[in-house]
Amino acid sequence: MNAVPPLRAAMPAAAPSWPAGLHDLRPQSGRRSDVSLPARVASRLLRHTRVMAGKASGLARTLQADLRELGQAEARILRQAAGAMPSNGRAICLYAHFSPAGRVTDMVLRQLEEYTLLGFDVVFVSASPRLQEEDWQAVLDRCAVAIHRRNYALDFGSWCDAARTLRHEIAGAEELLLANDSVLGPIRPLDPVFATLRSGGDGLFGLTESMQHIVHLQSYLLLARGRAAVGDLLDFLLGMRLSARKSAIIRRGELAVSGHMARRGHRVAALYGYAELEAAILADPAESRRLMGLRPFAWAIGLPPAERDARLQRALLAVPMNPTHDFWAPLIRRMGFPFIKTELVTKNPAAVPDAPDWESLVGPDAPCPAPLIAQHLALR
Repeated sequence: MNAVPPLRAAMPAAAPSWPAGLHDLRPQSGRRSDVSLPARVASRLLRHTRVMAGKASGLARTLQADLRELGQAEARILRQAAGAMPSNGRAICLYAHFSPAGRVTDMVLRQLEEYTLLGFDVVFVSASPRLQEEDWQAVLDRCAVAIHRRNYALDFGSWCDAARTLRHEIAGAEELLLANDSVLGPIRPLDPVFATLRSGGDGLFGLTESMQHIVHLQSYLLLARGRAAVGDLLDFLLGMRLSARKSAIIRRGELAVSGHMARRGHRVAALYGYAELEAAILADPAESRRLMGLRPFAWAIGLPPAERDARLQRALLAVPMNPTHDFWAPLIRRMGFPFIKTELVTKNPAAVPDAPDWESLVGPDAPCPAPLIAQHLALR
């Protein structure tokens, strides 16, 4: 089992090996920050073309839904109850849950227990259409607060509604964790992960850095530390304009929150930096061969090694990948990443060839072993 590395200096290591510690999110000259504007323009033109080709009716329905939800944050709360776990008020976790079948699986309950053991008052927020009573009671046994709300605006909607409901409690906290059930696991212990995140001092910290669209922390797990950072993250949630449209939530939520915190002077850092991940993949022959199995890099097969590595490195600068999808296996094998994205297993939108092999990377001593994860997937 790989250990989580200790805190390192902000600048990337020169050697092509996994560096120690947290990686500050700073756009680097010559990297995707320089090519992202044309990509964003092209993306917007494509979206506009699709709208003109027949998406207008869907946008109209979304607008109607958004208008109906204006000022309805309190009305979205269907029920709220205090849980059995004692509250310390210093560290709060807002955990967003959704299950079309209305089930809270044993894997989700294990995640709630893990965050409680890490010192968080867990606020469970479900946007499921219904919840079985036995599942609701199981949640109450493991949380400080449980909230059932009407589904609107995805996980950020759940976090925002919970923030409005508990704004005074959150304002006095020293840590605020945003988490959700979009990841399977943990398949590695979380204690060393959070020890490293907490070693970074005050700021906003996440696990993976993404270069897609703009440089940002991926939002499946975000930790704000320090009263000022908690307050600014709370302000972000309270001020976020929600929408029924997924692309709008991604743009206003995940893509915006890192910049919001950085502009307010907070450190923003990831445990698994993107540039370092690329370097680690290119330094390992087996991982480089795996990279060439991904659709955007198949052209590199058969090239001389020196030319192949140089061209792959240039290509990685221009083709931003989703690290938790495209690089999921090296994240686990080389870095000890503690989760697997649920969407990678259930939908595999990028057609990653080895995604079906996820069970092979879940050890028998994992906090959430493969049978528990498989049960979760079957009950979703």
